[in-house]
Amino acid sequence: MQNFDVTVVVQNGLTLLTAVGLKIIGAVVLWIIGRWLIRTATSLIDKALERQSVDTTVARYIASSIAVLLTIALVIALLGFFGVETTTFAALLAAGGVAIGVAWSGMLANFAAGVFMVILRPFKVGDFISAGGVTGTVTALDLFATTINTPDNVKTIVGNNKIFADNIQNFSANAYRRVDLTAQLAHGVDALAAMALLKPRLAAIANVLPTPAPDVEILEFTAAGPVLAVRPYCNNANYWQVYFDANKTIRDTFGAAGYAVPAQQYVVRQS
Repeated sequence: MQNFDVTVVVQNGLTLLTAVGLKIIGAVVLWIIGRWLIRTATSLIDKALERQSVDTTVARYIASSIAVLLTIALVIALLGFFGVETTTFAALLAAGGVAIGVAWSGMLANFAAGVFMVILRPFKVGDFISAGGVTGTVTALDLFATTINTPDNVKTIVGNNKIFADNIQNFSANAYRRVDLTAQLAHGVDALAAMALLKPRLAAIANVLPTPAPDVEILEFTAAGPVLAVRPYCNNANYWQVYFDANKTIRDTFGAAGYAVPAQQYVVRQS
């Protein structure tokens, strides 16, 4: 029976630990350098696309796709550094990709929807939209999801497939939009006189467009009296300012004219 030599075991253990430690340190260094190179490459691509006046949405999508592909290549390189057969890993990755694709069909659907949105361009970064149940400004269109900042400054991430499968309203696509308001009049108020009084006051509001001119028409009749449709037009960036200022103008104009407060009136007859 051979004698158990502790010294040899310790030396072999130290040698193995040293080799593994050096491998780990080398992998960490390779990862740090690789990530730095990927960030540098995507930054250069971004600048090159910007110089070519490529749309911001398309440029970010291309940069994100390249970053993902380079990261996968980096992971494969790290496995090769540890002695893992990369060809075998590539086959496993392909097989795993099929399995993951079946299990995570939603992710693939989000990716496909993102590709179609980049091609069809229903909106771009910076547009104010309503899509996927969220209304706000688009800040990023990535591989699988779109980031939208809502008017109350909440960052919301929505899957691309949900957006692409639903109705998309792009409020920034047209040169201007209409502000829809109503003004309730009392029964004793002359609706035509109220309309003539309100129109020039609306046109004087800051950022209300002269063309098309503001619309003021009788919308309907209620138990409280006639209801006016008040509709000034403005650029999208000025929507809420015009919305609130128009409401103030309606109140100030009708208040200065001495119009009575509308109240519902019913007539009860006994037979």
